[in-house]
Amino acid sequence: AVSITTTDLVSKSAAIEVELEDNRKIKIGGIAKGSGMIHPNMATMLGVLTCDAPVEVGAWRDIMRRASQNSFNQITVDGDTSTNDTVIGLASGAVGGETIVAGSKDASTLEAATTALLQGLAKSIAWDGEGATVLIQCAVKGAASDADANQVAKSVVGSSLVKSAVFGHDPNWGRFAAAAGYSGIDYRQEDVKITLGSTLLMEHGQPLDYDASKASQYLKANAQVHGTVDVEISIGS
Repeated sequence: AVSITTTDLVSKSAAIEVELEDNRKIKIGGIAKGSGMIHPNMATMLGVLTCDAPVEVGAWRDIMRRASQNSFNQITVDGDTSTNDTVIGLASGAVGGETIVAGSKDASTLEAATTALLQGLAKSIAWDGEGATVLIQCAVKGAASDADANQVAKSVVGSSLVKSAVFGHDPNWGRFAAAAGYSGIDYRQEDVKITLGSTLLMEHGQPLDYDASKASQYLKANAQVHGTVDVEISIGS
C-alpha cells in the first residue's frame, strides 16, 4: 500500500471478515492508490483485492465488476481519466469448503462485503484527491434504476460549480439542481428535493426559505477538518 503511492498523501488499505451460511469465515483485504487524474472509467488509480473464499470464477468476475461499478467508477476528483486504471481481484480459495456459486446466499454475502471494501477504498482516493479539502458524497433517491441514480450522483460530485460552491461554503441549491438536470436522466423538475447535511434547500422543484448561515457553517466546519459533505437529491417518489 505504501510502495504504490505517488502523489498520494496517505496510503490506502482496508480489510473485512464475514461469515458464510456454514459458519466459515472469509477474509477480504484491499489496497489502492490514486490522487490525481481521477474520474474512473476505470482514472490513474490502482486497486488490488485479495480474498480467501473458494468462489466460482464467473461469479467472482461478476461480483468484482459490479462492486467496481458501484465504488471506483462513482468517484471523481478532476474529471480526467488515464490509460492505466486497474482493479484486480484475487480469490485463493484457501479457506476451503464448498465453492460459492452465482445466485447463492453466500455469493450475496461475498458481494456485499466486496462492495463495502471497495467503496471504502474508493472514498479514500476521492478524499485524498490533489487539492481536495473535503469529500462530497451525493445520494440519489427516486431514480428509475441504480444506473440512473449513479449517473445523477456522479454528475453532481463532478461539477466544477458544485465544487466551487462547497469550497466557498456557499449552499447554492442551483448548483446542485443544475448538475442533476444536465446529467442526461429524464425526470420531472417538480419531483426534485435537495438536502445539504440536515438543511432542506429545495422541495417539489422549488427553493425553500432555509437557514443559509447554518448551511454555510456546515460546509465550513467540514472543510476545516477535511471532513465529508453529504448531499441528498430526490428525483422521484
